[in-house]
Amino acid sequence: MGLAVVTLKKGEGRLLKSGGMWVFDNEIASIMGSFVDGDIVLVHDFDGYPLGKGFINMKSKIAVRLFTRDERKEINEEFIEKRVRDAWEYRKKVVDTSSCRLIFGEADFLPGLVVDKFSDVLVVQSLALGIDRYKEMIVALLKKILAEDGVHIRGVYERSDVKVRRQEGMELTKGFLGEEFSTLVDIEENGVKYQVDVQDGQKTGFFLDQKYNRLAIQKLCRDGKVLDCFTHTGSFALNAGIAGAKSVLGVDASQLAVDQAAKNAQLNNLSDRVKFLCADVFELLPQLEEQGEQFDVVILDPPAFTKSRNSVKNAVKGYKEINLRAMKLVKDGGFLATCSCSHFMTYELFTQTIGQAARNVHRRLRQVEYRTQAPDHPILWAADESYYLKFYIFQVCSDR
Repeated sequence: MGLAVVTLKKGEGRLLKSGGMWVFDNEIASIMGSFVDGDIVLVHDFDGYPLGKGFINMKSKIAVRLFTRDERKEINEEFIEKRVRDAWEYRKKVVDTSSCRLIFGEADFLPGLVVDKFSDVLVVQSLALGIDRYKEMIVALLKKILAEDGVHIRGVYERSDVKVRRQEGMELTKGFLGEEFSTLVDIEENGVKYQVDVQDGQKTGFFLDQKYNRLAIQKLCRDGKVLDCFTHTGSFALNAGIAGAKSVLGVDASQLAVDQAAKNAQLNNLSDRVKFLCADVFELLPQLEEQGEQFDVVILDPPAFTKSRNSVKNAVKGYKEINLRAMKLVKDGGFLATCSCSHFMTYELFTQTIGQAARNVHRRLRQVEYRTQAPDHPILWAADESYYLKFYIFQVCSDR
């Protein structure tokens, strides 16, 4: 029996034709043949022109996620192994692989799948029904391919406990894939040691995408007084400490995160200089300003204030507020590192928002550098969702 054929409406499929990987439910004119959600289907333009092959899920707004543009290719183990091997070879060239993102969904042409490597542990997150069928095969292939380079994986944990799965008609799930193991994993990055909680930490346990942005702030923090807002498990704060900052205060609203950050400070013998506080950043920044506090470096690494287009306006207010407050706390000639991890907060909008905040508090910004996510999170052009992290470092000068 042949594969079902999804035919697009005339004039639709612009994203797909420009290099993207998705077909939306409202772009489909007809589906010929039988299928169940999760099956591989062919995608044709309105005139029958073949556009590729992907897996279908009519419960999702993203009705088809493309696997290949060549519909003659068989989606089998050999095909998947080539994709997995390509992903690993790429990372060996561009990133420190001791801990890194091994597979980044659409940007690695394995749509809907994320795999992070923390030392000798893999954490898997499956976000789409079709890729879920290949999850165990991909894990087995990763173990095999890494072993060829002498990298032996002692355990795999699944963190598919994210709400986006509900949009695919899938249950949330987490747990061991294979044998049980200790889920507190020791890693080292940029000379900083961390204990990563792959079972209960946020997302997959640790934010690998900021790896080289954390390194970039080290040189600014030597001998300085540093404030790290939304510190999570202390990563920017600890990079400041290891670089020789005189004092560092890391702030997060989660007591669990703060406790983990304090343990990470102990691991690095930094507890005397790097302190952590459980507080709401939006409430704390005005209080610090009232107390006349000033810092050499302020770091803002907030969670995504918007996860949809509908809430962008409110997100802009949030980003403007914290950047405005942070600029007031930076000494004249000090530095602000600020970022957004929401792909709905575009580069242009984020840049504009920071500029408005600076004008409102009469500060001049001198851009030191603009960065994005680490290269183990490659940005696939035409797949907008793969470009999400915007990271600026500024020198903040009084308006003169």
